[in-house]
Amino acid sequence: MSQEDVTRTESIEEQERARAAEADKKPKSRRPANTAFRQQRLKAWQPILTPKSVLPLFFIVGVLFAPIGGVLIWASSTVQEIVIDYSDCSANAPQSSGNSSWASIPNQVSYTFKAKPSSSPMWQKYKNPDTGITTCSLQFDIPEDMGPPVFMYYRLTNFYQNHRRYVQSLYLDQLKGTAVSNATIKSSTCSPLAIDDKTKKAIYPCGLIANSRFNDSIPNPVKVGGSEKVAYNMTNKGIAWSSDKDLYKKSEYDRYAVVPPPNWVDYNYERDGIPDLHEDEEFMVWMRTAGLPSFSKLARRNDDTAMSSGTYQLDITDRFNVTEYSGTKAILISTRTVIGGKNPFMGIAYVVVGGVCVLLGAGFTIAYLVRPRKLGDHTYLTWDQNNQPTTAMATGRDDRMRPSAP
Repeated sequence: MSQEDVTRTESIEEQERARAAEADKKPKSRRPANTAFRQQRLKAWQPILTPKSVLPLFFIVGVLFAPIGGVLIWASSTVQEIVIDYSDCSANAPQSSGNSSWASIPNQVSYTFKAKPSSSPMWQKYKNPDTGITTCSLQFDIPEDMGPPVFMYYRLTNFYQNHRRYVQSLYLDQLKGTAVSNATIKSSTCSPLAIDDKTKKAIYPCGLIANSRFNDSIPNPVKVGGSEKVAYNMTNKGIAWSSDKDLYKKSEYDRYAVVPPPNWVDYNYERDGIPDLHEDEEFMVWMRTAGLPSFSKLARRNDDTAMSSGTYQLDITDRFNVTEYSGTKAILISTRTVIGGKNPFMGIAYVVVGGVCVLLGAGFTIAYLVRPRKLGDHTYLTWDQNNQPTTAMATGRDDRMRPSAP
């Protein structure tokens, strides 16, 4: 290779390097790629809505929704249910002193059965002189066999579990079983129920939700109408969601390192040990906060045996005070259908939507037949503000929309 060729090659390389340097100096374009997807040129279906295509849809929706709503209302009406409000039992029920101490529960009971109960619900109370704890005894009649399955709920009203501060008042790592340090708990969202002021120990489980746990003891109902008392066995297992059971684990805390929440007056960790939250499904149900101030939470269930008709007694340890916040509490025993418990709202909504669609369809059909409207009529456009006479009704065109002659 001659000297001229070498010089020519070096010159070409220098030019290429210069062009590359200039290309690096140029700002990169942020313009999207010129494709149909990036430039929004994809094909789309843009239907033209005409009376002939829209009016049948109203009737189709009405014909479908109304029967579905009727079926949902019928299914809800087949649910057997009894609700007993015992909020005022401690204050208004007579003191237990034998069979003559029972009194009728005033206007606090609702039934949903095909048959009528043979007697009205009764109540009485017994206050333990040593502990001061009141036991509220309820007697109620089940006029026909229920279930299975049979579910027992407790229902609270005016209890705002959806308050932002309340919902955040827990510490997930602690619920998962981790022995979290006191310093971490103190700075968590559990405050002010994070560290006990007297012992300076961590509260387990900490937070407002755990501290306000529903603590009325609800046993199995006992059938008392016959010569012998027979308990209808219900269990508190299987009442929590499987996802909740995966969240709560047995604690790694030493029983001397933590104390129970202030309202857990029956617990003594040093004496009885720390409770295993992984097995406490009633606690899991309570910790899943409700979205409305009135709610029901599952307490017990029986999936195998029917609850036979007869008179039952339920002895509830009355600890949960609802009068201090103007709330109520009740026991609810219910069956279910394939769509769940008793709630006619969905069926009513379907019937209303179906009926409205039929009425609108009929009204629009009459309007279309009596005074039809030509498609594409420019006189209905909003920019026509002059309100001048026009021949557009006959021709579908307006001379004012035409360009003027040069």
